[in-house]
Amino acid sequence: MAKKEKIPRQPMPEQEAKVRARNFDEVPTGQSPETAMKEAERCLQCKKPACVEGCPVGVDIPGFIGLVKDGKFTEAISKIWEKNSLPAVCGRVCPQELQCEGVCIVGKKDQPVAIGNLERFVADYERKNRLAPTPEKAPATGKKVAVVGSGPSGLTVAADMILKGHEVTLFEAFHKPGGVLVYGIPEFRLPKEIVFSEVDGLSALGVDVQCNSVVGRTVSLDELFEQGYDAIYLGVGAGLPTFLNVPGENLIGIMSANEYLTRSNLMKAYRFPEYDTPIIRGKKVITLGGGNVAMDSARTALRLGADESIIVYRRSKTELPARAAEVHHAEEEGVQFHFLTAPTKFIGDEKGRVIAMEGLKMELGEPDDSGRRRPVPIEGSEFTIDCDLVIIAVGAGANPLLTQSTEGLDLNKWGYINADLETGKTSLRGVWAGGDIVTGAATVILAMGAGRAAADSMHDYLTRGW
Repeated sequence: MAKKEKIPRQPMPEQEAKVRARNFDEVPTGQSPETAMKEAERCLQCKKPACVEGCPVGVDIPGFIGLVKDGKFTEAISKIWEKNSLPAVCGRVCPQELQCEGVCIVGKKDQPVAIGNLERFVADYERKNRLAPTPEKAPATGKKVAVVGSGPSGLTVAADMILKGHEVTLFEAFHKPGGVLVYGIPEFRLPKEIVFSEVDGLSALGVDVQCNSVVGRTVSLDELFEQGYDAIYLGVGAGLPTFLNVPGENLIGIMSANEYLTRSNLMKAYRFPEYDTPIIRGKKVITLGGGNVAMDSARTALRLGADESIIVYRRSKTELPARAAEVHHAEEEGVQFHFLTAPTKFIGDEKGRVIAMEGLKMELGEPDDSGRRRPVPIEGSEFTIDCDLVIIAVGAGANPLLTQSTEGLDLNKWGYINADLETGKTSLRGVWAGGDIVTGAATVILAMGAGRAAADSMHDYLTRGW
């Protein structure tokens, strides 16, 4: 018997680095049907697939990949939809290397099967061709559900609950739905049309999407119950900017990544003057932080015209929390990295505008509570970097707009909602919560997993009682 040809992982084409660093078009350009089918051949179709266990929403990964291998792309998207209502999003922004692909058996001796790329391909194929049947809805239950926040957990709950037969209203504070998917993730990583297409799919199923609705301000939870809602899900995220409390941090030209990315992404500041949203365009930009948000900010700065975009991170490259793919793309595009570096002071000119950052070099000591080695200042290592824009991307806190105006909702000391991690139940009867407002800032797919668990619990409540 002839030995089966070993198929290498099929690379996804990308824009050339120097070109893409100056535009907001998506970086990877997608796989062809031929390369997708070839990549799918690499799957071993394991009888006990670790990849499914590694997926927070339990997608039948061998099932959909087997369909891709046979060219059955429409059947493949239906298979994914059984567990994941946002495959075009997840295929782009999930940390597959830590989840499904991270435990892929093929990856033990070779590169793992490109599960994320295949999920993206299948979702994009369906979006362009519209061939798959709409998922069937269960008979109407007569129950009404309010979902507060249209980020990944809220969208998941809305999708699950409408399919379970409940009437669903999705409340979003901004003028467009999508939550962090639209205000936090840049166009070149997740195009807005893809998020809006996923939301349109929910509207087609019957979800009532109400934007410009700040629950906790324009309407309270008690008022929602009075209006006839039988259950409420809170997925309001962790969008409160975190700052460093470093001298000079209030200078003009220093802003949170939350504001910087929201202005650029959701409010389309990068398309000025077509969209009249002001944004500071620095020529020498410093971004503080090492996560995906820091990468997004530094890469956005290049696209908005920066001559130099520098990431300052207090640990080493090994400890960077950002996805390896995002770090790689940033390096390719010319983002500079100053590792083992921490800011101590910002310097301004006579007009109160930032012109420089003072810092210290660091060395790594013993591990801290996060398990990463703690950065320790090196005496006498002070230095100064010139800059005209500083973006603070060191994390975000719990969104307080709703939580602080809702009596009886139990919060932890950081302001996050205390909710049962298995069910999403909160201290208030009929109220569930999940995603970043419970766990703190985490991944899209983990928020979706929380939404899926909460939807199951809410359905039990609505059909059987608390």
